[in-house]
Formats: sequence, C-alpha cells, structure tokens
Amino acid sequence: MKLGHTLLVSGLMAMAVGSAQAGVVEEARIGVMDHNICIANCKNADKEDGPNVNAELVFKSPDFLSWAFEPRPYAMVSINTAGNTNFGGVGLEWDFHITDSFSIQPGLGYVIHDGEVSNPYANGTPEAAAFAEEHLLLGSEDLFRTSVGLHWQFTEKWGGEFLYEHLSHGQILGNGRNQGVDNIGLRLSYTFDD
Repeated sequence: MKLGHTLLVSGLMAMAVGSAQAGVVEEARIGVMDHNICIANCKNADKEDGPNVNAELVFKSPDFLSWAFEPRPYAMVSINTAGNTNFGGVGLEWDFHITDSFSIQPGLGYVIHDGEVSNPYANGTPEAAAFAEEHLLLGSEDLFRTSVGLHWQFTEKWGGEFLYEHLSHGQILGNGRNQGVDNIGLRLSYTFDD
C-alpha cells in the first residue's frame, strides 16, 4: 500500500478506535471473504488468490442523515492473506429489517487499494499478456465499494452475516481499465451497549 494510502487507512482506523471509546460505535465485525470470485463477468475472476480477512466498525447513524433512511457510517479494512490486493475505506450502510432477527444491509462506500492499476508493459508484448493474465487491472487507486449483506442477529449481542461486495471505479473515479473485483464471505458481528 502506498504511503499516503497507508496513512489514510491508519488515520481512519485511529478515528474509529477513538469513536468506539466515545460510545458512537454500534457494531464491530470480522470475517473471511473469498477474493476475486466469478459473479457476472468471469473473464477477470480468479486472477488473484487467497481469502481476505475483513474487519469493520459500524457507527450510529447521525441525526442529519435521518432523511435518507438513517444509514450508518462504517470504516473497514480488508487484508489479502496471499499478498494480493488489500483495501480499506469508509461508507454508509442501511439496515432494512425483514423480521426481528433478519435484515438486509445494502451499502455504498469509497475505498483505496494497493493492487495494480494498469499494465506496466507495452501493449501487444508477451510480458503485457502474461502480466494481464495474472493481475487484476483496477484502473484507479480509488474505487467505489457496493455491498449487500444478509444479517442474522442470533443473540442480543452476537450476529452473523453473509456479505457480497463489488469494487470498481465505474468510469467515474478513473478511466480506461475497470476490471473490478467481487468478494463474498461470512462475518461475525458484536453489538455494543447503547
């Protein structure tokens, strides 16, 4: 991860820990994500190996967001266990209850990553072809993160969730290559006292 990105993620996590101590954190989550899987466009799936360890802090919805169905801010980090693309960022997540125990949690966020942005080799060379075969070319250091989780609160404090996330610049945060990456996994959550 580049120094500026490392400092940004470190600052975000320090803010999150400070907020947790101040009582504004609602939930902490940790889980394992299957990295770079095939969902819709499988041409770029499975280029990167290894599961990602995902950690996230979810904050209480501030009053000024009540008009938008009370989304909760989050800060997250995802570390690839095989040394491939790591990322961290912030965003908003909604919590729509299906029953008292189950809810759907869509989210939208912004992340930075340390993966490949473009191919360092000249187009048409064997080196470029080999590099593109083994690396995701994400097109921008800044990416959108869209996610949806199915959350089950199985005790007052503990819950679990199935999570899907997609990272992409969407031709808005960058241009050119936009292979994106899809991850899917399970997380355990702990809800703090009000």
